[in-house]
Amino acid sequence: MKTAPLDPEAAQASPTPRSAADHFAVAWASGFGAGYFPWASGTFGTLVALPVAYALSLSPSRSLWALLVVTYTLVTFWAAHRAGKQFGVADARQIVADEWAGFFVAVLFLPLHWKVAVWGFLLFRFFDVFKPWPANYFDRRWKNGVGVTLDDLAAGLWTRLALEVAIRFGWLEV
Repeated sequence: MKTAPLDPEAAQASPTPRSAADHFAVAWASGFGAGYFPWASGTFGTLVALPVAYALSLSPSRSLWALLVVTYTLVTFWAAHRAGKQFGVADARQIVADEWAGFFVAVLFLPLHWKVAVWGFLLFRFFDVFKPWPANYFDRRWKNGVGVTLDDLAAGLWTRLALEVAIRFGWLEV
């Protein structure tokens, strides 16, 4: 669920020119355009994250893979905040980089073959939509780029937990 404008008066005011940093933040936060999909932008954004997650899974080193995910997430905190200000809504529907970060956490260090990708995608979307604690806390209380991203990171951790259970019980082979 997306939130109300950050500042109603600012949302009605004439837009100020965007800086290069604003353009970069909007491009990053929108998943390089994936967030502009006309409906279910979070689902579409997560779908677009799949090949990126697969590319990350091919990293020759787990340390490099983790470093890339952490770096991506830190940039997303900043970009989602700045893009939210540009859109006038902290968690604008166009912002999908948070879904990417959450999905990357969900599949970190897992071999991303088709079964893991499909189950990871479905579970992540489930947890992102229903927002079990602490995702619902971040979604309600932190109206900035960190809160926007943390709710998806929490969904990613719930997804990871579900995937780990499925793997350990033999319901999902990796």
